[in-house]
Amino acid sequence: MRTDIDHLPAAKQRELERIVEILFDEFGQATENATGRRKGARILKIVLFGSHARGDWVDSPLSANQYKSDYDILVIVSQKELTDRAAYWAKAEERLIRAYTIEKTLRTPVNFIVHSLHEVNDGLAHGRVFFMEVAKDGIALYEADSRELATPKPKTAAQALATAREYFEDHYPGAVVWLNTSRDLARQKRPKEAAFLLHQATERLYAGLLLTLTYYTPYNHNIAFLRSLAEGLDRRLHGIWPESNRSERAMFQKLKEAYTKARYSKHYKISEDELTWLGARVEELGRVIHQVCIDKIDELEKAARG
Repeated sequence: MRTDIDHLPAAKQRELERIVEILFDEFGQATENATGRRKGARILKIVLFGSHARGDWVDSPLSANQYKSDYDILVIVSQKELTDRAAYWAKAEERLIRAYTIEKTLRTPVNFIVHSLHEVNDGLAHGRVFFMEVAKDGIALYEADSRELATPKPKTAAQALATAREYFEDHYPGAVVWLNTSRDLARQKRPKEAAFLLHQATERLYAGLLLTLTYYTPYNHNIAFLRSLAEGLDRRLHGIWPESNRSERAMFQKLKEAYTKARYSKHYKISEDELTWLGARVEELGRVIHQVCIDKIDELEKAARG
């Protein structure tokens, strides 16, 4: 795996150094009182993947679609227990969000996922495209040792087609059901339940896309993170969520917060107009994702026949 980030501007190199520092700092605090097996808790690798690793990142806040590539980070740990986000990584996530949104010490948003070495190698052994691309294009920002990841075993053309089709047929119809149910609840003047199911439809659409195209989706309900991963796979997904002004950006944030606040907070409010606007964007998201997935399945069908 590569270790150089010389293709990135100096400012981005410094940001990545800061990100690694924050991850280690918060992980160290989360594990300082560990006992038993967890006393040996270690970060084995921190890997930059996605557009910043490949060199095709987009940083165009003044463009029509306001698209800006995030930093995508994979943290590989020594034990599966250490992947528990709430127990070990919530503070790191909070610090990284604060550094970007409030302190402005980071100029680029950060998304990170955490897997054990066994999970990563298992993904490679089962031909999961996501892990294969990380192994191929990823850049190690930190390595506890120089051991390489397992050798990838790509799926056969027939296996790839069957897997993609199964994921798409499982996830897409469910997302449509949740979108339609959300509209029914809005008509019944139950806005909080409508908002929650709209979030669920969005999450399922993004997860279905990621699974269909890469056979992987993170265990994460953060639709901003899923959106970032999805938009990195196909440019047709850019611009679905308008961000030309603060009001439009706030609308996506309201949908993101619906996962918890619409269920548990008496202070969560969403209007009929906001539900209508968000519902239209989720419908458009579904239309584009349907086309992207169908195109991928067609491509896999041709490969399986040929």
